[in-house]
Amino acid sequence: MSDKSAAVTGEERGGGRFPKGLVLRLFAYLIAGHLFAGFLYLLFALGGQN
Repeated sequence: MSDKSAAVTGEERGGGRFPKGLVLRLFAYLIAGHLFAGFLYLLFALGGQN
């Protein structure tokens, strides 16, 4: 069995830290998700006034 077939753990990827790209993508998805939820809330709040 070679080293390449071994499972990759957090220690081999950088000492238990998340990859920088994953953190940035997660942050962007959270911001975009909250903006979309706020937009939907605004639509329903304005639509419910009539």
